Amino acid sequence: MDQGWIVTLASGEAAKVQLSIASEGGSGTQVPDMSIEVDDVDAVYARAKSLGVEIVYDLTDEPWGVRRFYARDPAGKVLNILAHAE
Repeated sequence: MDQGWIVTLASGEAAKVQLSIASEGGSGTQVPDMSIEVDDVDAVYARAKSLGVEIVYDLTDEPWGVRRFYARDPAGKVLNILAHAE
């Protein structure tokens, strides 16, 4: 995938590994410190909210085919939690 502001390289293996190099976070967001793909982003978002985790960027369907949100971890790092559209 190459969106101009982010390039992602992925393995075709069963345990997919991806490496992204970004100059921005997309949709006007900052570049996150780490991205984590999950099976059910809605459930993770609900759990994060219930635990009082700081949401930096609200749950959003992005035009490039992911549903994601940003959360700040206890060390202050911004995590991009996402799932790819099916």
